[in-house]
Amino acid sequence: MTDSGQERYRFSEAPIWELQRKYYEELGMQAWKNDQVPQYITSNPMIGTGYAEMIFGFLQDRAGMGHATEPVIILELGAGAGRLAFHVLQKLSELMDYAGLPLPPFTYVMSDLPWKNITGWQQHPGLIPFVEQGILDFARFDAVADTVLHLTESGKVITPGTLAQPLMVIANYFFDSIPQELLYVDEGKIYECEVSLQYPEQSDKMGPSEVLRDLIPQYHYRRAEGYEEESYPYREVIAFYQEKLEDSHVLFPAAALGCMERLRALSGAGFLLLTADKGDHRLENWEFAEPPKLIHHGSISLTANYHALVCYFEQKGASASFTEHHYKNLNVGCIFMLEEPLRHVQARLAYRRFIERFGPDDFFSLKLWIDQNYDTIGLQQILGFWRLGGYDAELFIQSAERISSLLEEASDEEILDLKLGIGRMWTGFYPMPQKYDLALDSGLLLFEMGLYEDSRHFLTQSLQETEDEPVVTVLYCLAICSYELEDLEAALEYTRQALVLEPEHEEALDLLAALSGD
Repeated sequence: MTDSGQERYRFSEAPIWELQRKYYEELGMQAWKNDQVPQYITSNPMIGTGYAEMIFGFLQDRAGMGHATEPVIILELGAGAGRLAFHVLQKLSELMDYAGLPLPPFTYVMSDLPWKNITGWQQHPGLIPFVEQGILDFARFDAVADTVLHLTESGKVITPGTLAQPLMVIANYFFDSIPQELLYVDEGKIYECEVSLQYPEQSDKMGPSEVLRDLIPQYHYRRAEGYEEESYPYREVIAFYQEKLEDSHVLFPAAALGCMERLRALSGAGFLLLTADKGDHRLENWEFAEPPKLIHHGSISLTANYHALVCYFEQKGASASFTEHHYKNLNVGCIFMLEEPLRHVQARLAYRRFIERFGPDDFFSLKLWIDQNYDTIGLQQILGFWRLGGYDAELFIQSAERISSLLEEASDEEILDLKLGIGRMWTGFYPMPQKYDLALDSGLLLFEMGLYEDSRHFLTQSLQETEDEPVVTVLYCLAICSYELEDLEAALEYTRQALVLEPEHEEALDLLAALSGD
């Protein structure tokens, strides 16, 4: 390791944040390829359903209060690969169509810092229909500085005081990845933890992710009376920590608080924040805390201080909801910074039903166990969990081999439920930067089930979308499907194509003889 000169930085101003920004700006949506940056836990259909129910409840509340005509803006911060927005909009549209209630119009605005992400969203086939319906728009937003939203598709500009309805904000895996202050509290005094960085050798030849991975932070303590002065905007939260904490390192979310205050200024009616993160809202989790470790996953992240967010906004009249039980992987909560927040009954009930009772963290914990035990569970259990997960493609991909092994004993009802699930999964599939041939897996499993028309549909789609040379197994299955559907001309063509790839393929030769009348 080489010494960087041991220059000390305020933690929120350390070069790690510029490296973080550079990483996302260089990669764009490719940052989420193969889960280099985690996204599944905060972007699957199950959490999308919960958020859609919260939004639906909030729209009901606004209509019930007589605010049914002004549009509601739903702003997602750090929308990343776009998968959460897709699932939320799909489930929300289903709810609204099913209920048929008079609700306020809404626009879901996906935002992020890199322009590459916005370009990717504009071209994504899963998002384009929502843009065409006028319910989805995009904006570049810098959480550290911006005060205005410029919407790329409609051209609208949202400035302070523009919105009549409260702003709804979604922030998943966001507050843990933007600059934070690092404070040390002891004996009623506040110290700032400055950081110096040891860089890896040849860091000038490494990419941002590699440098972030190998950086070694060292902390230095400096008395910081400025946080204790009455003029400090978050003085009351700091005073609370001075009174309650000893020998504790606290990641203080000044940037997050400033971001939410600037967003709050867009509407005179306040905001509703819905957020999920590795974040602690309980004071005891900050007691006697050690200096933080940088969690590396392509980029870096830290623990979000939900306690400070809740403490600050509750002092201003907000009501916050977090689960009574402790979270394991993902803490999901909401802050109602609204006039008479308790009157928003439908949104609060939705949180109770879809987060508190059994929520995204519970689902993910259960998924981790099932991932390790697919070879021991039955088809009914797989189907039940698949339904619970909103017919998610990832669950199907992981269980396809096990499902195949259970088909011989499957009932007619289970076969029909598998067919139904595959159809719903395909409707809710959001392709990520990494390529996976879901149509192929679906088609092959349907072939095993004897559902030849459905199988041919998916296998044909797989052939059309793949850039690779066709696989002989796929061509042979298509030949059999066509034969069973009495499309003998297509069966003959697929059989000949299969034999071009593998002239000695016995089953294809037998099929060719049968089709040729030999």
